[in-house]
Amino acid sequence: MKPITIGVAGGSGSGKTTVALSILEKVGFENIAYISHDSYYRNWTLPLEERAKLNYDHPDAFDNDLFIEQIEILQSDRAIECPVYDFKAHSRSTETRRVEPQKVILIDGILIFADKKLRELMGIKIFVDTDSDIRFIRRLQRDITERGRTTQSVIDQYQKTVRPMHLEFVEPSKRYADVIIPEGGFNSAAVEMVAARVKSLLLKK
Repeated sequence: MKPITIGVAGGSGSGKTTVALSILEKVGFENIAYISHDSYYRNWTLPLEERAKLNYDHPDAFDNDLFIEQIEILQSDRAIECPVYDFKAHSRSTETRRVEPQKVILIDGILIFADKKLRELMGIKIFVDTDSDIRFIRRLQRDITERGRTTQSVIDQYQKTVRPMHLEFVEPSKRYADVIIPEGGFNSAAVEMVAARVKSLLLKK
């Protein structure tokens, strides 16, 4: 039997990762293979200054062919070598992360519902819906502390690509969701309900 494949989407800074980690904790790390769409940014060969200017919030920034291929490999009960992306260098690392097949496959990303082929691989689609001001503040804090960005660079990127791409691609993809979770990981009741549903499906398997 194929594993349960869960997709968690939402805008940048919406709390997708918090929701995904909450599901991992409640369902059990030993039952879930977790991969993020962020690992599958295209491996650009441009100079660093040029890579920094690219639009990373457009669907074309992702290598969806590889992402879909590796999800299908996990679904067929085989391990994958997941890419490791270096956000400071704007390129993939030479290292990979081995992910073993599990009963549940959990994927997250801002644009995972924007691709029809990708959507068709998911049995449960969750959209994390968070106000734009909260999302921006979270992104600002994360990019400065974890990705070595300056405040001005985060603001410039948000205005030039993040917000426009959210309105064009991310927000419209919400209509494909089976479950919409307001306020992300802070909505413990919604996360509990999703985790309970996944546990119930696992018992049936």
